[in-house]
Amino acid sequence: MKKAVMALSGGMDSTSLLLRLLREGYSVSCISYEYGQKHRVEIDRSKSNIEYLQSMNLPIDQKIVNLESAMMIFNSSLISGGKDIPEGHYEEEQMKSTVVPNRNAIFSSIMYGYALSIASKSNKNVIIALGVHSGDHAIYPDCRPEFYKSLEHAFSIGNWDSELVKLELPYIDGDKESILRDAIKSCEELKLDFDLIFSNTNTSYNPDEKGRSSGKSGADIERILAFNAIERKDPVEYVDDWDTVLQNAIEVERMHKDEYYKEKLTELQYMVTRQSGTERPFTGMYNSEKRNGVYKCICCEHELFSSSGKYESGCGWPAFHTELDSAGITRIEDYSMGMIRTEVRCSKCDAHLGHVFKDGPAAFGGERYCINSASLIFEEVEE
Repeated sequence: MKKAVMALSGGMDSTSLLLRLLREGYSVSCISYEYGQKHRVEIDRSKSNIEYLQSMNLPIDQKIVNLESAMMIFNSSLISGGKDIPEGHYEEEQMKSTVVPNRNAIFSSIMYGYALSIASKSNKNVIIALGVHSGDHAIYPDCRPEFYKSLEHAFSIGNWDSELVKLELPYIDGDKESILRDAIKSCEELKLDFDLIFSNTNTSYNPDEKGRSSGKSGADIERILAFNAIERKDPVEYVDDWDTVLQNAIEVERMHKDEYYKEKLTELQYMVTRQSGTERPFTGMYNSEKRNGVYKCICCEHELFSSSGKYESGCGWPAFHTELDSAGITRIEDYSMGMIRTEVRCSKCDAHLGHVFKDGPAAFGGERYCINSASLIFEEVEE
């Protein structure tokens, strides 16, 4: 049987990774670390899940490594005795206080030593798997792919038999939503109880004395939004009810994005896309655009329209008779301006694009997407 060593924090990402490895046929040795973290409840939760998975006859074991005496001297709000855990969005500047200096290098070094010991004894290959993902990159330097590439290189030149050990980061380009969807797939294939498993995880950096998640730390916000994206209620227990923590997370995300778009966009682009405004007719830069290419959302670069679907309607704004199959543009009934219209918004970032009307070319379904140039960015494609 294939062998894997992984770090199991007891959080959502590492638990999903564990399920993935089991689904892929690995015998998994988990290492969980006690390092003086305020959210030590994650260790207890991980033990509960290990017991459940073992009861399902899955090949798994767990070792608890105590690093508290060494890492308590580090400066981080994540460690007992440190300053308060900041609230807000996961990518905001204040979240840098939750970085534990050199933590993942220390954890990875222990895992590498353990994996190499297993490999050299058995003369078989062993993988080391970590659940880091793209959402971690902004704040945590030791979650970035270049860090692990360099670390693996250092380990390989510093050890004999290093060719038997390989580092794998299956979620490195993913996000919390894709990680949860992967966990659902694993639970379905392994016939496991998804809600039971994830009720026994902890993502919150500041749970209360009963182990309930606050719903307000950056890690909480990211998790709540991921569960909302897959249209499931998070089974973990929060201090407040689900509707309350969800609405708070949505508002935190909205405010974070609002600040981001104010910096990224021009005043007109912001007015149109984030405040549902409308540019003056015949003023948009793409109204008369005739080059071959793709029109993307100005906010998130999600592809929306092709030049093959653009036509001259005379309305004063870029007009399209068809959206791209992959666009998935959102339609919303709009009762403003004393009339009933159908607003269209980007399905990826909720940017206002314009409206769709029923006076388009009959040969293409009879619709006219009337779109603000300020909501678009054009990418020319050679014919």
